[in-house]
Formats: sequence, C-alpha cells, structure tokens
Amino acid sequence: MPPAKKQPIQQRGRVSARELMPMLTDWRVSNEGVPGYRALADRLRLLVLDGRLPVDTVLPSERTLAEALQTSRTTTTSAYRLLRESGFAEGSQGAGTWTTLPRDSKLESPIWPEHLSGEAEPSGPNGDFSSAALEAPAELYPAYQAALAELPRFLPGNGYVTAGLPLLRERIAQQYTESGLPTTPEQILVTNGALQALHLVLDVVMERGDRVLVEHPTYPAAAQTIRDSGGRCVPLPIEDGWDIARMSTLLRQTGAHLAYLMIDFHNPTGRLMEESERRDLGAMIADTGCRIIVDETMRNLDLRTTLPAARAGKPAPAPLPMPRPLAAFAPAEHVITLGSASKTFWGGLRIGWIRASQPLIRRLALARGNEDLGGPLLEQLATAHLLENLTPIRLHRQQLLAERAVALHDALREQLPQWKVPMPQGGLSLWCQLPEPRSSHVAAAARAMGIWLTPGPRFGLDGAFESRIRLPFARPAQDLLPMTEVLAQAWHSRGRAHAFDDDMTTV
Repeated sequence: MPPAKKQPIQQRGRVSARELMPMLTDWRVSNEGVPGYRALADRLRLLVLDGRLPVDTVLPSERTLAEALQTSRTTTTSAYRLLRESGFAEGSQGAGTWTTLPRDSKLESPIWPEHLSGEAEPSGPNGDFSSAALEAPAELYPAYQAALAELPRFLPGNGYVTAGLPLLRERIAQQYTESGLPTTPEQILVTNGALQALHLVLDVVMERGDRVLVEHPTYPAAAQTIRDSGGRCVPLPIEDGWDIARMSTLLRQTGAHLAYLMIDFHNPTGRLMEESERRDLGAMIADTGCRIIVDETMRNLDLRTTLPAARAGKPAPAPLPMPRPLAAFAPAEHVITLGSASKTFWGGLRIGWIRASQPLIRRLALARGNEDLGGPLLEQLATAHLLENLTPIRLHRQQLLAERAVALHDALREQLPQWKVPMPQGGLSLWCQLPEPRSSHVAAAARAMGIWLTPGPRFGLDGAFESRIRLPFARPAQDLLPMTEVLAQAWHSRGRAHAFDDDMTTV
C-alpha cells in the first residue's frame, strides 16, 4: 500500500515531564552546594549539549516540571530563565520554552577535513584521526585482475548499465537472501557509493520541505545530503538506544513521513538494533505508513565476539547470528535499504547499492539515468569477485578491527583516564564521552599539532554533542598509539569549561 497521507506539520517536537524525568535523575546530588535552579539549568544544558535533549524541543511547562521534580515552581522558572539568558533556550507566550544552542556554538567548518581534497594521504603520528575507513584487503588486487580478464567481453557494448551489472546485482541479492531477506536482482540498483544511493532515494521519495526523522547522533554526510535535497532533519535521540514509541510520537508531532536510520553498528555509536526491536519497528512502520531508509554500510563489521577475544589474546569464536534486515519485518514498499562496498572492502571502489521493491527500483533507475547513466564496469566486476569471497574477508576485517580497537581503547585509558570510552558492538570507531563539553576546542588544538579528528558536534544537529568525540580505529596500531599521545596533549592544552559563570553567561 502507498505511504500514508502526510499529517499537518507542526513546528517542534515536545518532551513530556514523564519522558524527561529519567534524564534528570540525581540532578541535585550531582551539583551539591549549587542553588537548585542553577543545578537544574546545568543538567538541562548538558542534556542539550549531549544531544539527549534535541535542539528545538519544547520543554514541559514550569509548573508541570516542578510537580514532577517535587520542587518549587520558582526553581523551574529560574532554571528556564537561566537557560534562555545563556542561549540554551528560547520562549514565547503561548508557545512555551524550547531548547536552542548559543549562536557561537554552531561550527562553521566543513564536514570533511581539508586534507581529504589533497593528493598526499597523512600517515604516522601526524595525520588523519577522522576517517573511519580501512585500507584495501589483500584480495582487492586479484579481484581487479580477474575483472580485467573479464572486461573484453563487455567492450563491444556501449558500457552503460544504469541499474548495475547483472552479475553484481545477482550477488548482492544473494547476500540479502542468505541474511533472511529473500531478494531478486530486480530489487537491486547499483550506485556510485551509498551517498549517491541516498541522494537518488531522496530525490524520488521526498519533497522539498519534508521533515525526515534522523538518529541523533547521526552520520554527518547523510544529514547534509538530506538538507541539500531540501529535507528538514528531526532528531531522534539514541544515546540510550532506539525508542520505538518515541519514534512514533515524533512522527505524529512533526508530520514526518520519512526516516533515515543506521541500525547495524550505527555510526558513530557502534550500536546494533536487536531483532525484537526490528520487529516492533516493522509494526510501527505498518501502522504509521512511514518510509524508512536503512543504511547498512557497517553491517559486515560485527565485533561482538572478536573484541572480547582480542582483549583476551585468543582466537575469535564463531560470529553471533546477525538480526535479519529491517525489510524482513515491514511492508516491502516502506523500507529502502542502502549498502556499500566501502567499509567492508575499500572506499576506492565507489560501489553502493539500493535494495527496494521492484516498482521503486524502476523509478530510481529512471532517475539515475538522468544523472549519470551508470557506474564503471571494472569496479562492479571487481566487487562481484570480492562478494564471492565475502566470508573470509569479513572475518579477517573483524579480527583486524578488534585488535586495533583494543589497542586504541587501552591507549586512551592510559593517556586520558578521565574519559569514558565504551566498546562498540561493531563498526569502526569509539564514541568517547568527555568529562567536560569542549570537543571542538580539543579538535582545534589537535589540528594545530598535526592531527585531524572529528569533534562531536559534527554528528549532531545544530551543534550538539560537545561532550563527545568520535575516534576511529581503522588505522594500524602503530599509528593510533602516537596519535593518542598527541590527543592527550590537545586535551590538557585547553582551559576548563564552566557551565554558567556568576553573570549567567556561557564560557
């Protein structure tokens, strides 16, 4: 059935006192000796900076929050006033108080470091601590050799295969079928990377001005692609996992009828949505008619068994079963799945794909034909050969990443013991929590010392996550360890941040 008719769009999401209370646990205890209104304001400010309380969210009324906290209304009124004066909230008569960020906290620098446009690739202790992408596997060069041997049979044709090489479409479809989602080659469209796939999908299923539910934090290039296509991102906090009921509420409140999710080793948190949650999400999709774009670029980077084994210095046991793709639990026309060879194999391949219903794939192929007619055949042939050997390549990549993740984690524990560095379930990076919200300052200091890293606000909307930094472990340990030493110098080189000074301004 077609997606449900869009509901009237409201301007802001809301958080009820009941939803807010678990985030305010011990708000007084953690700020002993501080006036109650200031302690409450500081906790709310940190929730905004961490992205757990998205920007542009309407807070409970002062009276309602005071009753929930069992405090005086004067406390909540003064706390809201302090938030407004410090730039973390705005309000108006009849509309309530909603969260914001101070104007000077929103970064103006580009998503990608400037060095990515240069010819030289940084290496060693002075280099790139921002890119979550591995070097090529040993199997890549033989795959290109096999592709070159096959290329002559394609040369009599014109070389344009808009939907993708049939052999590659068959092998991608086979991977989905083996994962528990029966798929035919006609349900696959090959693209030049996952970002082109997302761009094509948005052009076909989204209208300019539409709201799109996006995980918070999220992959920054995806959020930028949504904005460039005319969409308006609605943040869905996932620091504590995916809340399906919260998703349903946000869809109703904002009128969004489209969502972009990365539920397989989410970037940057490394979280994995369990199969029971996917079943609940599928039921919600069927109930609301919302379309979900699922980004599976990290799906093959499962570290759930290899990380503990690497920590213990033992061979990894057999991998745990992966949850079935979300499309196995929802109506076919409501889930659009994106995949990529970049994270599993090599970014230089520039091969991505879309898995969707056959009618939508036909529409996407027509749209793609108006854009670039198709991708390079040599890379498609090479990717088809790599997919033939996916299992051993995947296992080796997982082992390699686990060893590097443990090395980086241990180095951070030694160099920066005050940081919280949880191990991910999979993916390519650690999502570090800083004891103070000054991620951008640390990134700037590290850059001056020759290290490129991505501050937390890159993964937020409107500058959230100043108390977070993403640190990829894609590079060899001999590079990661000296870079960690430089990172520690950058952290200690900056002055400490303060929540509110005496005249109620941010520092």
